[in-house]
Order: sequence, then structure tokens, then C-alpha cells
Amino acid sequence: MPVPVPRQRDTPATESGQAVLYTAAPAATGTGVAQATPQPPHPTQPPAPQSPAPHTSQLTLLVIEDDPAGGLTVPEILDADGHRIRLRTARNLTEAERLLTPDVHCILLDLSLPDTSARMPGVTATATATATASGTATGTATATAVDQLLALRQVLRLAPHHAVLVLTGEDDAERAAEAVRVGAQDFLFRDELDGRLLSRAIRYAVERKRADIAQYKLAESKLRAQENARLERGLLPTPLLEGSDLRFAARYRPGRSRALLGGDFYDTVRTPDGTVHAMIGDVCGHGPDEAALGVELRIAWRALTLAGLCGDDLLATLQEVLEVERPCEEIFATLCTVDIAPDGRRAGLCLAGHPAPLISRPGRRARLLPYENSGPALGLLPRARWPRRQVELGGSWSLMLYTDGLIEGRIGEGKERLGQDGMVDMINRHLDRGLSGEGLLEASVTEARRLNGGELTDDVAVVLLSRAEG
Repeated sequence: MPVPVPRQRDTPATESGQAVLYTAAPAATGTGVAQATPQPPHPTQPPAPQSPAPHTSQLTLLVIEDDPAGGLTVPEILDADGHRIRLRTARNLTEAERLLTPDVHCILLDLSLPDTSARMPGVTATATATATASGTATGTATATAVDQLLALRQVLRLAPHHAVLVLTGEDDAERAAEAVRVGAQDFLFRDELDGRLLSRAIRYAVERKRADIAQYKLAESKLRAQENARLERGLLPTPLLEGSDLRFAARYRPGRSRALLGGDFYDTVRTPDGTVHAMIGDVCGHGPDEAALGVELRIAWRALTLAGLCGDDLLATLQEVLEVERPCEEIFATLCTVDIAPDGRRAGLCLAGHPAPLISRPGRRARLLPYENSGPALGLLPRARWPRRQVELGGSWSLMLYTDGLIEGRIGEGKERLGQDGMVDMINRHLDRGLSGEGLLEASVTEARRLNGGELTDDVAVVLLSRAEG
């Protein structure tokens, strides 16, 4: 017959809700499950402070039971490395909340205790009152079960990030399974409780809870990423070219990792008089603040264009918007605007510190539009002016607007940049291969990345407007 192993408390439990640590004293013969018996420490020899073993995270178990002095026998518990698991006991949720410090890893809740509803603060007595009114034994039993699960729900609300084990009798297996469905990590039967089983259950519950939390955070992160992606896609422009014979293509690659939107922005609209207005811009930097400012400038540009502003008047108003909306005075933005006449043969061009567009015509080499008299970037000089220049396009043409992210990539491992001249040569090679529209833009951005030896660090936006005279 097993002989119980006497125990003593390292720390006296002189009041309810005090943390209790159990240690095992040597037994004369046999082995068995020991009952916790409090013994006061010697007054001249205070117990040595408990400290985690080197390179070991010592586990702490909080036991919630009705009578810590004798209602529940908790056996000696060792972790995977053979170190004692620390125990704390609480008679109700008020004491449990006080003892629920960050070093607690797991909670053991006894579901087989009497008067659960009365001793657990915050647990409603609705089910008990209903059963009492019914006057039936079955109703009373049902109310007790409901109250005990309500106590578990209260524990789960109190400790949403902690592993929770429930303890009950073998005749309550259905309730134990329901407790797991409610949110407990596992259940144990009171009559089968021993140190090895409880130790294994604690480690399993802690790891399962960590896995559940990690899975929840991963799912939450994926949902947030999907929501951000939908938001950013909604902020990208939809060209308004209904009624125009111009063809539109665009490519956009933000410099930020895992982002859909950067500091570059573009837009194209057709006004009621038949004029097609196109714009491309670049806010210095490529973080979320710059992306937000780029969206604001694009929306402001569309509204001002549809209201009839053009050229210098439009850019001056956009500068006012930038000065009001930018997070600091060092932020500026470059901009290129083009307004193409209804007949498609000529256009007005304004540059605000932005590289000149590239034009290609059938049978001729692509080249940059000449523009010597450009204005400063928006946000640099107060009361600046941006002159509008008239350019002849011809009958059939393609006009490419781009940001400097396309031309500032390196060529190989040296310090040389692609630059505007290198970009023009690259575009002509692709045109010689018969590429146009989306294919031309995709090939150009892909080659710029290849020459750079990897992803381009800056945002890249490219817009292509084409007209074929029939």
C-alpha cells in the first residue's frame, strides 16, 4: 500500500489567497500522492528564496479551489527538466485576480466544488434561481452545471492569455468536454490526478495556449493585411477616359516591402471639352505618411482639374494643399502635368522639379520632350511659378510619364545609375522588339530591376498614353 509523502510549505499560508510553494520531504518507504500539509518554517532559518534553474523558465500554476487547506490535494509537480512547478492557491476569483501576476503560466479550476456560484464573484445566479423556482432535482443539477461553466467563462475573461485546465469527477465527463469547447485547454479527472499527469497536462496546456495565441495573431495579421490591401487598391486611381481615343497603360511598384502604395502617384481624366489631362508625381520618401500625402495630392489634382484649373493656377493651388497637409516643412513633391488637346495633336506641359516625359513616334527614335524652363518642386519656394509649354505631338504617338524611381536604379555593382539617357536607350530597344502598351512598361520595369541587381529601393510609377491616327 502506498505511503503518503509528507510535505511542508516553504512559505506559510497565514491568510487566504497567499502564494504557496510545496516541497517534498523524504519518505520512509513506498511512494504515493502526498497531501499538502502546512508547516511553519524555523524562525531562525528562513526558507531560501526560490529561483528558476539556469536556462529554465520555471512554470507557475494558479489553483482556484474552494478550500486550499483540505478541499483539493495537489501532488508534487515537476516540469520537463525535473524542477518543481510553483503553486498558488485562491478560494475565489477575487483572490485569483490578485494572484494572477505575469509569471503565472497556467490556471487549474476545480469544477467539482460546492456553492460555486456563491463563491465566484461576477458569476450570475440566474440559472440557480430558475432551478429553485422549478423545485426539481433535475433543475437544481442543471443550474449547478451551468454555474460552474459560467465560473469557467469568468476565468477565461479574467485571464484571456493564460492556459486553463479544469478538474472534475469521472461522472462529469460531458461537462468536462463542454468546458474544453468553452475555451479550456484540457480537462483532468479528480480521481486520476497524479504528479506526472498534471505536469504533462500543464506543459501541454501552456504550449497549446501559446500556439492558439500565435495562430490568432497570424490570422489577425492576415486579415489586417487583406484589409490594408483592399484599402490601398481603392486608393489607386481609375482613369476617366470615356469618349477619348487615347489608350492608357500604367505600372506601379512601391518601394516599401509588402505595400501596395508608395509616395508616387498618378492620374488621368478627360474634361467635358474633350481635353485629356494626365499627371504623375512623387512625394519625397516612400513611407506610409508619404503615401497618404500622395493620395491627397492626386485627389486634389483631379478635383481641381475637373473644376477647370490648369497649368500654373493648378500647381499653385496644389502647393497650398501640400503645405497644409505635409507632416513637416521638409516634405516636397515633384510633379509633371500634361493636357492633351481634343484633337490629340498637341499638348501643354508643366514640370515642377520632375523629369521630362518621353515621346515615341512611328519610324522615329524615342526621345525626351525638350523642356528647359521648368519650375521648382512643390513645397520648396513660396509664390513659385510654373510656366506651361506647348508641344507638338503629331498624328500617332506614345507619351510616357515616369517617376525617378525608374531611372535612379544602379547598373550592375558599380555606382553608375541608369539615368534618363539609359532609360531612353532601354525604351528604344524594347520598341525595336515591337513592344507597346502594357508589355512595354512591364519589360522596362523588369529590366530596370535586373540592371539594379534586385528590387528597386524607390517607388516606381510609369504611365503610357498612346494615340494611333486612323
